[in-house]
Amino acid sequence: MQLTNRAKKLEKKPMTLAERAYLPAIFQGLSITMRHFFMKKATVRYPEEVRPFSPIFRGLHVLKRDEQGRERCTACGLCAVACPAEAITMVAGERKKGEEGLYREEKYAVSYEINMLRCIFCGLCEEACPKAAVYLQADKMAPPRFERDEFIYGKDRLVEPVSPDERSVRGIQLTPEQADTLRGKLQQA
Repeated sequence: MQLTNRAKKLEKKPMTLAERAYLPAIFQGLSITMRHFFMKKATVRYPEEVRPFSPIFRGLHVLKRDEQGRERCTACGLCAVACPAEAITMVAGERKKGEEGLYREEKYAVSYEINMLRCIFCGLCEEACPKAAVYLQADKMAPPRFERDEFIYGKDRLVEPVSPDERSVRGIQLTPEQADTLRGKLQQA
């Protein structure tokens, strides 16, 4: 049974001697190879050369501090819930007497870990954080490592330094003017 009458009859032309020897196909393949041989290379020698980042690039995570140098994270867990790759784990704890200068509120993250092997750098953790504690840097990416356990970033690698000068050196979007004003606020406190 034929469903349509749009069938097209094809005629087989006999192949020439050159076509039977596949010479045109070989020369066509060699011409493509030679064309690509002289094109500009797409690869970049990474440690020596750095490819320019996109303006919307999301890189390495940072746990931000507030103006007084206290950690912003209150261990609410919204970033861990929002993470589609389930790369974020944290343990909450209560602030003790005398730790008011370290943490903003009574509840804080005792441990905060991000598994960079699972992270897909989507930025949902940054959007979910109500305290603006999680920030994905626009100019740094996770450095290459050789061991799997070195890709689990704890608070020792994630929390930004207290000194404003060290923040600007680490590339956490702090201009020299902002570092000066923050240094003045820290000296007043």
